[in-house]
Amino acid sequence: MSTQAVLFDVPGPKARRRILVFNILGALFVLAILGLLINGLAEKDQFEAAKWTPFAEWSTWRYTLLPGLLQTLKAAGVAVVTSIAFGLIFGFGRLSGLAPIRRVCDVVVEFLRAVPVLLMMIFLYQFFAKSTPMEAADAPFYAVVVALTLYNGSVIAELVRSGVFGLPKGQREAGLAIGLTPGQSLRSIEIPQALVAMLPALLGQFVVILKDSALGYIIGYSDLLANAQRLGAGDGNMLPSLLVAAAIFIVINMLLTFTAQRLSRLLGARSGKLLDQEDAVDPEGVAAPVK
Repeated sequence: MSTQAVLFDVPGPKARRRILVFNILGALFVLAILGLLINGLAEKDQFEAAKWTPFAEWSTWRYTLLPGLLQTLKAAGVAVVTSIAFGLIFGFGRLSGLAPIRRVCDVVVEFLRAVPVLLMMIFLYQFFAKSTPMEAADAPFYAVVVALTLYNGSVIAELVRSGVFGLPKGQREAGLAIGLTPGQSLRSIEIPQALVAMLPALLGQFVVILKDSALGYIIGYSDLLANAQRLGAGDGNMLPSLLVAAAIFIVINMLLTFTAQRLSRLLGARSGKLLDQEDAVDPEGVAAPVK
């Protein structure tokens, strides 16, 4: 019996016809909404060639869009590295055998996960710009990076904790059986396996970091969104500028999502091969030939 049959009943001919009808109706509804949207944009002259020709010029990309994209990738790239470091440190802390360390890490992680990223960016921007010797021009970048680090690092810490708890208990028991302490078992056996298991989810979190970096335009960070808005305000083509910026974000996020899916399949296939090799070992520990 397949897993699918256990989870739910296989639809019969009538059910399949109803599903097909609902799918067709849903597709027609979506097409109708898109048609109304396109018609409304056309009535507002948003498809005029003059509004889109600036994006066919290299100067638009060289001086506006590409610099903004580089700033977005810069903030997101730094935030990815610092979020991983933050997540691993507090993930280890939440798994610590010392109750005070575990409780402090729990409070910090749960608090940071509950605070909106935009609120943290605004607060940190005000703090860096007015309460530190930092240059005012640098405050937006550091506010964006630190806010993304605190929020996404707390999410990664939860991924580490849940990844370790999701492992079979036999992993730690095997480590203890060969003389490792609980901390050594955690560092040498459990954490490496949890990191491999959570890698697709971790890449998905990188997508979140990239998208949330666009919130930096509110505090004056010159990222892709801010430059696109500036371009639209100057040329009188705000909507096309935002659509182009959105398309760039979509392409980058699709590439990251594709990478995560490929990595997930690769890890799944590798895990399946390892399980097959384990099944090929006889009770006396002699490996049987795998065909």
